[in-house]
Amino acid sequence: MARYRVQPHQTLSMHTRDGVRLDSDVYYPEDEGRFPVLLMRQPYGRAIASTVVYAHPTWYASQGYIVVIQDVRGRGSSEGAFQLFAHEADDGADAVAWAAGLPGSTGQVGMYGFSYQGMTQLYAATAAPPALKVLAPAMVGYDLYADWAYENGALLLQAGLGWAIQLAAEAARRQGDEIAFNRLYAASRDLPLNEAIAARPQVLSQLAADSFFYDWLDHPYPDDYWQALKPDLSRVDLPMLHVGGWFDPYLRGSLRLYQEMKARGTTPQHLWVGPWGHLPWSRQVGAVDFGPKAISPIDRLQIRWFDQFLKRKNTGLLKEDSISLFEMGTNQWRTFAAWPEGETQTYYLTSTGLAGMREDVGKLEAEFPLAPPEPDVVVHDPWRPVPSLGGHAGMPSGSFERSAIDGRSDVLTYTTEPFEATVAIAGIVQLDLRCRADASSFDVCAVLSEVRADGRVFNLTQGYQRVERPETERGQPLTLSLQPTCFAIPKGHALRLSLSAACFPAYAVNAGTGKPAGDSARMDCRIITLTVNPPRSAPSKLRLPLVGPPLP
Repeated sequence: MARYRVQPHQTLSMHTRDGVRLDSDVYYPEDEGRFPVLLMRQPYGRAIASTVVYAHPTWYASQGYIVVIQDVRGRGSSEGAFQLFAHEADDGADAVAWAAGLPGSTGQVGMYGFSYQGMTQLYAATAAPPALKVLAPAMVGYDLYADWAYENGALLLQAGLGWAIQLAAEAARRQGDEIAFNRLYAASRDLPLNEAIAARPQVLSQLAADSFFYDWLDHPYPDDYWQALKPDLSRVDLPMLHVGGWFDPYLRGSLRLYQEMKARGTTPQHLWVGPWGHLPWSRQVGAVDFGPKAISPIDRLQIRWFDQFLKRKNTGLLKEDSISLFEMGTNQWRTFAAWPEGETQTYYLTSTGLAGMREDVGKLEAEFPLAPPEPDVVVHDPWRPVPSLGGHAGMPSGSFERSAIDGRSDVLTYTTEPFEATVAIAGIVQLDLRCRADASSFDVCAVLSEVRADGRVFNLTQGYQRVERPETERGQPLTLSLQPTCFAIPKGHALRLSLSAACFPAYAVNAGTGKPAGDSARMDCRIITLTVNPPRSAPSKLRLPLVGPPLP
């Protein structure tokens, strides 16, 4: 229940250390007194205020906070030139100091926001502004190379290109270029993925030649460019409330950040992961309704978090388990004192060599096979690559019925027998894959799904990896970690692992030439033959992290 009435918002300006004006909407409680400040810095026009996932700033102000929503440099109505993350450390520190000095402020500041707004918190923290006391970073690509732009060396094409076009459209709007804005808007609704180089469409090169996306394409491997972009938190010691989603493309970053900060053991770090994609945070994710408990609890949780550290209230949070994970299947929240790393159940991929033709011949078996499985051979044809459907990298994201994709001959499927009792899994699923390809560069996509008693198949988690090997290393095993997950499979249902060499357009198609996605012409893409469990190899295996009995 709201405690305070809220004044109409004020638009206030500050100037950075180099003289650039930044504009903010500021929301005050009507009551007299002093209040802590909640600051969000974002690049999409401050009136939006991340309301795609959070309550409006007026609700936060009604809980007894001064709320500041600021346009970052070069976005909204703020002055300056926008350069991806280039000014967020200094500007963020200046914004914290300015917000702390607002009339009616207690001088203590917390920050909240997701995605880019989550990253602005981390950059501000690197400068250690004294007034900054607590953070709530949600869905952040902490390591911009490994957690945002690329996944195991593979370019996240659909998400990255879509975001580049969105930011370019905002730049055109600021410049008053209606023609460019409308062309980019149309491209955002129908991504131009069918040009000579899918990652370099003409609409972007013509209208946003300075887009950050070209830097991403020109740096396909981790190097100094990416290292310079990663926030240096080595001297940061702040309590953080971390929020992620099982179908969010940046969950790897949220988990990486949580584990790094938790390892220091000096300030409270809590992690909540819901069944959500990047947005919205609701009960319906893809084609699956995860029930009323999947509706976001994050707004109220954040107020408890800020009350604890900005108002010094005893909210009880510090006595609770630090990790809360939504268990898909039972559709309830489970709590853990630490990231689950318990017992592992191993399943072996066996087949008669027809795993891409019939679903009952590719099996996941709990017992090590006495006889070696027959090799499964799948052919990737770049003319008709295996399409993406949901998951954490597809758009829209989430869980979808994928029987039609599993029925393709260029998808290998391995399925368990129906379980005799409910099985709960939480953590990171790993695939140890024995495979061989007739190209030095190829991709592997692994999707883990639930096969329901009625035969329908819904994806739960997946992983993707670009593999680059010289001739001498072909046929060597590779280990692929799937997206972190938490789910329960009920009695009578089964698990299925689906393997393919593409997942387009979520990921750029590997041309098989060794060239990165930004340099791979569509006409040069090769047909690639992939052999799983090649002769004289041990069977591939899937390792599932089991946890205690699922919630009733």
